[in-house]
Amino acid sequence: MTQASPSAQGAIELEGKDLPAYCPNPAMPIWSSHPRVFLDLAHGHDGKCPYCGTTYRLKPGTVVQGH
Repeated sequence: MTQASPSAQGAIELEGKDLPAYCPNPAMPIWSSHPRVFLDLAHGHDGKCPYCGTTYRLKPGTVVQGH
């Protein structure tokens, strides 16, 4: 996962190369870690971590490719 950037709404914006999305992401400090969870952004294009509440969103125009 590349270093994701927070959007104006406070969500972490991801590109297709950042998928599969997971939290905590590599940019988060180690002291704030929790168990890794994978987030499904394919259907709603955004998701929220159940542990820390961080919101992840696909950048506009991002295409999600399935298997």
